[in-house]
Amino acid sequence: MSKRENSEFIFLLLAAIFISSLIIGNIIGTSKFVTIFSLSGDLDFIPDILKNSAGTYIMAVPVGILAYPITFIATDLICEFYGKNRASKLVLVGFIMNLFMLILLTFGNLLPDASGVSGNESLFSSLYDFMVANVIASMLAYLIAQNIDVRLFHFFKRLTKGKYLWIRNNGSTMCSQLIDSVCILSILYYSNSLGEDINSLFALFILILNSYLFKFFFALFDTPIIYFFHYILKNKFSLKASL
Repeated sequence: MSKRENSEFIFLLLAAIFISSLIIGNIIGTSKFVTIFSLSGDLDFIPDILKNSAGTYIMAVPVGILAYPITFIATDLICEFYGKNRASKLVLVGFIMNLFMLILLTFGNLLPDASGVSGNESLFSSLYDFMVANVIASMLAYLIAQNIDVRLFHFFKRLTKGKYLWIRNNGSTMCSQLIDSVCILSILYYSNSLGEDINSLFALFILILNSYLFKFFFALFDTPIIYFFHYILKNKFSLKASL
């Protein structure tokens, strides 16, 4: 492949990873909460509000969050090598694809069930009913957070004159994911789409804090991933960083 073909192939691959992660995260959403890890013992460094009655800290997050941080890796790499304009367009395409998915599933939900043929119609209906609120909330939060991420990435890039990739990667992701966590979980809370234990603003605050802590540490841990792919794309595929 030519240099231009290589460049377009990498862009399509990053765009596909972005949209796939986004849609998967929205479909599974908050259907299940998973425990990332738990800590017990001498935890004086952890605020008491984050511990249960036994003094144990448990990081429990919606399973959809596991896919969502990958979208920020993809957009940061696209910002780095393809520029703000293409990254912003990809954010818009991601929004349209989520809307397209919702329309298709709504159409499928409205059509009558072929009794005796469907594998599990009740499972589909339950998933659809649960997913609608999650997708709407996610789409609103997504538009805000991803656009802020793209703009902050280029702000930090201009500020550091193209140096210190880790600053623009971490700075943009950490800020935008805080906004995302607050937006999506608040919308789901006020639409009664969270679990029965999330029945107060305090419980919502703990859920947001746990969600953001996961995203915060993921942003730190993805720094070597960003540097690795930055090296590969720059030196093996001859991509040049955008201005």
